[in-house]
Amino acid sequence: MNKSKGFGTAPVFFTAISTILGAILFLRFGYAVGHQGFIGVLGIIILGHLVTIPTAMAVAEIATNQKVQGGGAYFIISRSFGLNIGASIGIALYLSQAISVAFYVIAFSEAFMPLFDYLHYNFNIPYIDKRWVGLALMTFLSILMLTKGANVGIKALYIVVAILFTSLLMFFAGKTSTPPESINFNLSIRNNDSFFYVFTIIFPAFTGLIAGLGLSGDLRNPSKSIPKGTLWATFAGLIIYILVGYKLVISATPEELAADPLIMEKIALWGPIIPIGLAAASLSSALGSIMVAPRTLQAIGLDNSFPNKLLNGWLAKGKPVTNEPVNSGLITIIVAYFFVSIGDIDFVAKIIAMFFMLTYGAICTISLMEHFAADPAYRPTFRSRWYISFLGAVASFWLMFKMNAPYAILSLVIMVLIYVMVSSYQSRDKGIENLFRGVIFQLSRQLQLLAQRADKEDLDKHWRPFTICISEDTFLRRSSFDMLRWISYKYGFGTYIHYIKGFLSEKTNKDSKVVLDKLLNLAAGTKNRVYLDTIISPSYTSAIAQVIQLSGISGKGNNMILFEFSQNQPESLEDALNTHDILHSTGFDICVLSTSYKGFGYHKQIHIWITPSDYENANLMILLGYILMGHPDWKNGFIKIFAIYDASEMERKRDHIKELIQEGRLPISFKNINLIPLNQDSSNVKETISNTSVDADLTIIGFRGEKIKTEGNRLFTGYDNLGNILFVSSNKEKEIK
Repeated sequence: MNKSKGFGTAPVFFTAISTILGAILFLRFGYAVGHQGFIGVLGIIILGHLVTIPTAMAVAEIATNQKVQGGGAYFIISRSFGLNIGASIGIALYLSQAISVAFYVIAFSEAFMPLFDYLHYNFNIPYIDKRWVGLALMTFLSILMLTKGANVGIKALYIVVAILFTSLLMFFAGKTSTPPESINFNLSIRNNDSFFYVFTIIFPAFTGLIAGLGLSGDLRNPSKSIPKGTLWATFAGLIIYILVGYKLVISATPEELAADPLIMEKIALWGPIIPIGLAAASLSSALGSIMVAPRTLQAIGLDNSFPNKLLNGWLAKGKPVTNEPVNSGLITIIVAYFFVSIGDIDFVAKIIAMFFMLTYGAICTISLMEHFAADPAYRPTFRSRWYISFLGAVASFWLMFKMNAPYAILSLVIMVLIYVMVSSYQSRDKGIENLFRGVIFQLSRQLQLLAQRADKEDLDKHWRPFTICISEDTFLRRSSFDMLRWISYKYGFGTYIHYIKGFLSEKTNKDSKVVLDKLLNLAAGTKNRVYLDTIISPSYTSAIAQVIQLSGISGKGNNMILFEFSQNQPESLEDALNTHDILHSTGFDICVLSTSYKGFGYHKQIHIWITPSDYENANLMILLGYILMGHPDWKNGFIKIFAIYDASEMERKRDHIKELIQEGRLPISFKNINLIPLNQDSSNVKETISNTSVDADLTIIGFRGEKIKTEGNRLFTGYDNLGNILFVSSNKEKEIK
């Protein structure tokens, strides 16, 4: 990370948009319109953005779920897929970024062709090899970045972006002296290049969002600047490319567009502004790439991804205070010099298009897998959709093979070889295993609900609710079943067991099968993922003792038990309360659902009450509120938090709760946090809760297990006029992060 970092959203946007509206727009977009017509180019633009828009949304999502540091796209991939696979993709990404420097430098040299023509025809000066211009610019950029770093690059970026937009405005304001007699949006030249060949040449224009990501280590707030900057630049580029394509097709014939790389010069209000704009666009893109590529290589070195420790340390080394990647910048300059000396812009475009496409596909795949894994710890503040990420991933890998199948196969082989190489000396990382574990968890979860089989997966790192409910009142009240299906719908497992009093015999066994069929029919009409079963036991307490010893369908023991009673029959809770010591000693969280005639109301308001006497329950209550909101029945709901504290503690506790919500990325508005002064009279506390939460559809209240011995079922009564109440006792304080 840059220790003096201070960039905001604007550098991300300008770095991205200057790359998007770069050399391809000025040098090859007319060629594309000439060979494919406006309709074909529109298809290229849309197809390209079927990759870039899902990628931009995936980047925004992943960036708001984790602290993004230096390395941009590499950091996001490596921290999601793991350091080993991150290194294999990161090295390819770095090479594409370094080669991009050469691509834009070569494009910059193309801007001097009108000047060379002028000097040749008017002063008989021989043509100069444009590669000398590229090498001169490469030398200038090298000195600039090695001595001044990103700060000078950003300052220069603002100037060249201003020139770039000025040239575009003059292009839109101009017109040719001989426009085409008729406009045919589908007209192209004869013997035109194929659609996917043209797409391959044009695709580098859509790689700008990666350029903006590369500044992640120099941003004040990456989780804010990266989503805004990349999304704004992506959508702005989409609109401008469509407008430029339309302007070209109404201003020149396909033959003129295909033959003249600088056709925009003849259309613009002032022709020379186009070579100037091309130079500015190429220079700004080259600046963006030469700022980004060394930071990617520096981040790879910091992760010790190469086999030699001295090499890793040398690449990771930066300047004091600013941490500018001098050594990684030197390697980038050498790579860029090599490709500048080749001087073939189409050849370079094909190489970087393939590697960028691979990177985009990887980012979309990460987002898709995170969606499918449904980990409660994955709580980005910006949310894409799984099908958008799926579309981006499929489009990326499909287009790789459509663009150039041998290149695509070679790219994937290179990725595999690098991964094998890195894994051979770096066995410390299990990132990809952890990500796939979440996906496998969801797959096995669905299969277990159907096959009712156990799974042996270890899920200790992230708490999930593995909840069991035992009730003999299943067909009298459905509140406990509803609560269980909400808790288990997305994030965990739920096992609902109907209790049958008696001894196991042929008759009771048959009765249990009849009851199970009734349970399955009862659950069929609801959105639920609850495992249903029955148990036969001589007493309720013995049934509980039996059930808590079962491993459950999750593959590990249940960690939460749910009891239920009617508010006008609190004595029915007595048997359940007698098992408290057993449940506590076996690590169970305990939930007691008090059912009233109001039921769950309109499924909108959830009120959570926190008091000093049961503060250790607060995190579990908040997590349960968040988990309930994940069910479609509560999709329009919201959470309110009420905290009762001593008056002297009010502000400190308010700040603590706000920090908890903000760091946990929980969907709770700060305006819904209410602090109430503490009153020592416990009956007054119950009265306060009853009066305040009278309109709540569900009230969540904590309780301490030791109070059961002194108060019994009175602990759960006295909340007059409330709807359903969920009392929560956490065995251990849960972590929200």
